[in-house]
Amino acid sequence: MMNFNTTNSTFRQLLGNGLSYRVPPFQRDYSWTEDEWEDVWQDILGLFEEDGEPAHYMGYLVLQSSDNKRFDIIDGQQRMTTISVMILAGLAYLEDLIEANLDAEKNRRRKDQLQNSYIGYIDPVSLIPRSKLELNRHNNRFYQTYLVPLSLMPRRGLNASEHLLRKAFEWFKSRFKLQCGTKINSGEQFAGMIDSLVDKLFFTVITVTDELNAFKVFETLNARGVRLSATDLLKNYLFSLISTGETHETELKALEDRWERIVSLLGSESFPEFLRVFWNSRHKLVRKSDLFKTIRRNITTREQAFSLARDLDRFAEIYAALRDPQDVTWEMEEKEALKQLQMFNVRQPLAMLMACYDNFFDSDRPAFKRILKAISIISFRYNIICSLPSNEQEKLYNDIAWKVSEGSYQNHRNIFVDLRKIYPEDQTFKAAFTEKQFRTGNNRNKRIVRYVLFEIEKQKYNCDFDFESATYNLEHILPENPSKDWDYIVEEKQDRLIYRLGNITPLERKLNQDLGNEPYLIKRPIYETSGFKMTQAIAQHYDTWDEAKIEARQKQLATIAAGIWRIDFTN
Repeated sequence: MMNFNTTNSTFRQLLGNGLSYRVPPFQRDYSWTEDEWEDVWQDILGLFEEDGEPAHYMGYLVLQSSDNKRFDIIDGQQRMTTISVMILAGLAYLEDLIEANLDAEKNRRRKDQLQNSYIGYIDPVSLIPRSKLELNRHNNRFYQTYLVPLSLMPRRGLNASEHLLRKAFEWFKSRFKLQCGTKINSGEQFAGMIDSLVDKLFFTVITVTDELNAFKVFETLNARGVRLSATDLLKNYLFSLISTGETHETELKALEDRWERIVSLLGSESFPEFLRVFWNSRHKLVRKSDLFKTIRRNITTREQAFSLARDLDRFAEIYAALRDPQDVTWEMEEKEALKQLQMFNVRQPLAMLMACYDNFFDSDRPAFKRILKAISIISFRYNIICSLPSNEQEKLYNDIAWKVSEGSYQNHRNIFVDLRKIYPEDQTFKAAFTEKQFRTGNNRNKRIVRYVLFEIEKQKYNCDFDFESATYNLEHILPENPSKDWDYIVEEKQDRLIYRLGNITPLERKLNQDLGNEPYLIKRPIYETSGFKMTQAIAQHYDTWDEAKIEARQKQLATIAAGIWRIDFTN
């Protein structure tokens, strides 16, 4: 059961009733810049125009709490921090009005009231701020020491995010001054603006009881920034295990640098997918929805968290290389196999390939190369042509992956025995190929058809054309939009035949552009002039073009394809 509740709350409601908020220590640092400040400010100004909107939606705020009084901000800390800094900047603006003796007594009371309502209070004995918001370990000292008490801020010796906090404070203060001016009633105008604003800014607030429920929320929400927060959630969990009394600050700094390197290498969007691939390369298959729960159950000590962070750092480079066929790691054959996997959009083998890379790449690269090529061929046969279910395939790949990782499979022959279980044999492959059609309006399908036909041209006629080249087109012999000349094929059959592989052939762009939906008798002499031997062969062997010819040609192509995309399991 997912244990969370959802409400819509204004900023006034969020900060009321003694509630307090904390950005977890290892959450991302403050990172908003003038672009985001300007967006927020323009949205705020729009609320006060004559025909302005009655409210402004600030998006999701994901909180974690066990008592509904103190909350960790799991997602939304940039927005909450910015609003807090903006209000503090407004309080500093009020201080300037007080110093200028502009309605000083009332402005002092306004400042105290706004500070107590939305920022916190100063303990009268210790003079220590008791703020409603606490930032992360890199930002909180600056926030509590300089921003909350409105103290003179240093300009040197600050980290990058502290500089941004200082700049945000100064930026918003200058905006309030421009908006409200320095008149006797400026403080009243400002206070009225803030008092109205806190009721006009509202959030969808999702409150969860623990990290597991927060992770599930991130997996189901479709909102900007959510996926990175899921990454941050894992970081917070691991670093909370690592951060004990035994941990030196330099260790934490090194780990944070390592984490940032991983996210920088992969991009925040790719990290959750990488994490699942990594975990499944070393353990039994875990579904996406169970990943965080599984990691939390298995990683419970400081030593395990350190080890996982180190492994993630090392394997992130392997994952990035497997997702990039142009990486300098690869030789030509490896590049081609990875390009094909990318073109096929097949990801199920990644965990297995990661395990095989780790265990074979340095010690037996020819074996790794054979495995990679075999996966490319299986993906073509199993996924692209036969369209078989991928869940069973993924289970087998995972089974191989963790057996390779634990040392049960020590050479490629062990792996090939298992791979044969998901290798469609020739009879199955040819039958599927003979019936296959690809709707080439889809760019991915178009690339695959070009790849298939150009490979067949190369194999049968020893003519090597670049299938990526824009100088060649795909020619649909029975056209995509048939004219009346094609009415001898009934319309229902036309729809089934147009995108059959047997009806498509490569043709030079300059020849193809004039053919359109002409009848076969006009197209045929053009085909004879093509540099593609398979296209010439159509003109040479077929006087007419109909369903029987398409099926006959596609059967021939299927036989050739079975010889090209083949694995020899005997070696």
